Amino acid sequence: MLDFFAIFSKGGIVLWCFQGAGVSESFTGPVNALIRSVILQERTGNNSFNHNALSLKYKLDNEFELVFVVGFQKILTLTYVDKFIDDVQLHFRDRYKNELEQRGALKFLLNNFEFGEDFHNLLREAEDSSKAKAPASMRTFIESQKSQKTVKSMIDTKDGDKSKEQGGKKSKNAKKEGGDQAKAASQTVSKKTVENGGDGLTAEEIIERNRAKFISKQLGGGKPEKITSKSPKPQKPKGKAKRVWDMGGRNTGDLDYSGSNGNNYSDAQTQDYEASAEPLIQVDSMKGDLKGVDYESSDDDDDDDEDEEEEEEERVIVPDTNKKGAKKGGFGGMFGMLKGLVGSKNLTQEDMEPVLDKMKDHLIAKNVAAEISSQLCESVAKKLEGKVMGTFTTVASTVKLALQDSLVQILQPKRRVDILRDVLDARSQRKPFVITFCGVNGVGKSTNLAKISYWLIENGFSVLIAACDTFRAGAVEQLRTHQRRLNALHPPEKHAGRPAVQLFEKGYGKDAAGIAMEAIAYARNQGFEVVLIDTAGRMQDNAPLMTALAKLIAVNTPDLVLFVGEALVGNEAVDQLVKFNQALADHSKTDKPRLIDGIVLTKFDTIDDKVGAAISMTYITGQPIVFVGTGQTYSDLRSLNARAVVSALMKA
Repeated sequence: MLDFFAIFSKGGIVLWCFQGAGVSESFTGPVNALIRSVILQERTGNNSFNHNALSLKYKLDNEFELVFVVGFQKILTLTYVDKFIDDVQLHFRDRYKNELEQRGALKFLLNNFEFGEDFHNLLREAEDSSKAKAPASMRTFIESQKSQKTVKSMIDTKDGDKSKEQGGKKSKNAKKEGGDQAKAASQTVSKKTVENGGDGLTAEEIIERNRAKFISKQLGGGKPEKITSKSPKPQKPKGKAKRVWDMGGRNTGDLDYSGSNGNNYSDAQTQDYEASAEPLIQVDSMKGDLKGVDYESSDDDDDDDEDEEEEEEERVIVPDTNKKGAKKGGFGGMFGMLKGLVGSKNLTQEDMEPVLDKMKDHLIAKNVAAEISSQLCESVAKKLEGKVMGTFTTVASTVKLALQDSLVQILQPKRRVDILRDVLDARSQRKPFVITFCGVNGVGKSTNLAKISYWLIENGFSVLIAACDTFRAGAVEQLRTHQRRLNALHPPEKHAGRPAVQLFEKGYGKDAAGIAMEAIAYARNQGFEVVLIDTAGRMQDNAPLMTALAKLIAVNTPDLVLFVGEALVGNEAVDQLVKFNQALADHSKTDKPRLIDGIVLTKFDTIDDKVGAAISMTYITGQPIVFVGTGQTYSDLRSLNARAVVSALMKA
C-alpha cells in the first residue's frame, strides 16, 4: 500500500528508509521536491504535499531536527496514515533517544538505526485497525419499535386527537362569539355618533352650536365662521438669492480660452513649447542595479516597542507562577517567574496558542490576507512544537523570532530574477528580451512600464514598447507621451542618432497577440534589445479577456511574465493571483503551462507600514517581487528589501 517511508535529519542525512514491494522508482525525487517547495519555503502549515502521482504526508520533529515522510499513490484513500506517522515518530524517538541526543552529522552516519521490525509491526496494526467493518444487518419486525405497539394504544391516541379537535372547535366558537360582541359594540358607538351629527360632540356643545346658527340668521349674516384650533400655515421662506462673483463675468464668451490653448500660446507654438519643456524634467540617474526599499525607524521607537512587548510577556507568564509560589513564601513568585523564563521545557501548542492568535490579528491588521495569516501561524507552530526553549527566553519572543525568519524566507525568492544579466544573454544570441505586463484595471501597468523603460535606457539598452492595450481609450496616447518624454531625457544624439525608445502601435480594436508578434519581429529586424508588451487591464473573472491574455502569452512565449498588483489590496490579492495563474494554465495547450514569473508591486508609497500585500502575493505564487513602485517620477522604482519589509510588518 505504501510506496516509501523515510526518516531523515534536517541536514539531509537519511537515518532509515523503507521502500514498498514492486516500487522501482527512487524516493529521492519526491522527497527533494518536498524539501525544496515546502520545508525551505516555510509552507509547513499543511502536512500533505502532492508530487506527480504520489501523495506525501510528513511530520516534523523539532526537538531532534528530524523529518518523517510517507509516500503513497494519490488515487488511494488511506485513512490510517496520519495516526501511523505519529506512532512511528514516537517509537523511533523512544528507541533511539540516546543516539539522537548526540548531535552532529558524523554521529548520525556512524549509528545504525535498525527499525524495520518495529515499522512492519506498526504498519500491520494500522492496516488491521482500518479494515472496513461488516455492515450491520437490518432489524427484523419483531425487534423494531412498531411491534411493541398495541391496538389499544392506537385507539387511545385517536381519542386524544378527537378531544383536541373538539377543544379546538370550542376555542374557535369562543373566538367567533367574542368577535360578534366587538362588532355589536362598534355598531352602537357608530349609531350614537351619527345621531350627534357625525362630529362626536356632546349634547351641550350641540345646543351651543344651534344657538349660534339661530343668532346669525336673525342678524342676516351668512354661515358662522368655524372656530378652529389649528395654527395658521407658516409662510414659505424666500429663496436664496443668487450670488454674483466678481470674476465670473456675465457673458460666456468671456470665459472661452480655447483659442489660446489656455497658456496664451497659439496652435503653431504649442509643439515648440512642449519640446522645450520636456528636457526640463528632473529625474535621478538609475544606472546599475536598483536600490532596495527602505524604512526609516528611530531606535527610540524600537526600544519603546520592546519594552511594551516585555511587559506583555510578563503579564502572560507571571500570574500562573505566582499562584504556585504563593504557598511557598515570598521567594515563590520570583523563582516562579525565573522558571517561566529559563528554558526548561519543550514548547507545546497550548503555550503558543495565545501568542499566535495575537500574531495572526497583527498580520491581518497589516494587510496580510486572512487565509495566509492562518497558514503562516500554523507553519510557525509546527516549526516550534517540541523545540526546547533557550535560556532566559519567553514564548512570545521565541514565536516572534520564528515568524520573522519565516517571513524573510518567504520574501526571498527561490530564484533571483536579474533582468540586466538576462538582457545581455539575449543580446549575445541576437534576439530581443521580451517582457509582458498583465494585471487588473487601474494598478499602474503603463506607468511602471515607463519606469522600467527609463531604467533600461539608463543602463544602455534600446527599448521597443508594444501597445497591445487596444481596448482602453487613450492607452496608445499615454504610451506615446511616455515615449516622447523618455526620448527628451535621452535624446538621439546620445545613442548614435537613434531614439532610445520607440512605440509600436496599430491602433485600437486589433488582436493583441498579433500586434505583439509583429512587434517582436520588428525588434529583431531593427536590433532592439528589449521589448516591453503593455496589455489591457482585466478583472480575474472576465473569461474572454483572460482567454485573450493566455493566447498572447502562449503564442509569443515572452521571456518574463510580470503581474502588476497594488500594494493596497488585502484578500483580493490572493483571488487575483490564483485566478490569473489558473486562467493561464487552463488556456494553455502544453503540458507545462507558462505562469506568472514575477510581481511588480505598485503604489508602495501610499501604504505606510501596511506591507502585507507583499507577503500575500509572494506566498501564493512562490515567485519574487521584481520591482516596487514608490512614486510618480521615472526614478521612483526600487527592488524589494525583504528584511526592511519584515521589520515594517512586525512593527507594532
